Amino acid sequence: MKKIIVSIIILFSINSQAISHVEHYAEFNYLEYELFRNNKSIGYHKYDFVRKNDTLSIKSEVNFKITKLGVDLYKYFAASEEIYKNNKFFKFSSKTNKNKKERYVNISVDAIDSDLIIDGSSYKGKAKKDFIVGTWWNHEITKSKAQISAISGRIIEQTVTFIGKEQVIIGGKTFNTLHFNFKSSDETLPDNKKLNTDIWYEEETYLWVKAAFDKTGYWEYRIKTYK
Repeated sequence: MKKIIVSIIILFSINSQAISHVEHYAEFNYLEYELFRNNKSIGYHKYDFVRKNDTLSIKSEVNFKITKLGVDLYKYFAASEEIYKNNKFFKFSSKTNKNKKERYVNISVDAIDSDLIIDGSSYKGKAKKDFIVGTWWNHEITKSKAQISAISGRIIEQTVTFIGKEQVIIGGKTFNTLHFNFKSSDETLPDNKKLNTDIWYEEETYLWVKAAFDKTGYWEYRIKTYK
């Protein structure tokens, strides 16, 4: 069970940028992903894009559970809001319940130097303004040297490798995608802290199509609905 919990933390901790090209996503209002573990559907992750004047709010909800023989072994729920003004990051907040254990993070922008101010359950302090809050929907995450855990505020330095162009088929639909691998830059980290995740974005729209990693089981996000 401990190994399963570590896998969950890695998947959702590594999930936006202080200065981001959010205008790439002007055509999207709603994204929904189905979450699988060992090819079994266990939950969902939803994003609502709400626009008003110069403000974009992305509200996110993650909900899943792992069961065995009808017994719930693990329950997870997280809700967050990511706000941009004039296409620039403004603030982020989230609350997470992992089997009754609470986690949180609040991120704002310093009015003086534009660096990020993090108040999280794992880290409190400042971060560079070009670091990403780990929400995979934003393709700009491929350009950042580090991402910030959307669960606890932990800073994760990363190395991003472009694997190549691939066709991905989900729900009978074929997506022409760009495949990236994300790994922790710090090789001295213990295995349960290391990032090693594959992400696929649609080539023309930058739509996040799929995510996957292998740790005590094979985990995937698969796009279900987008509009």
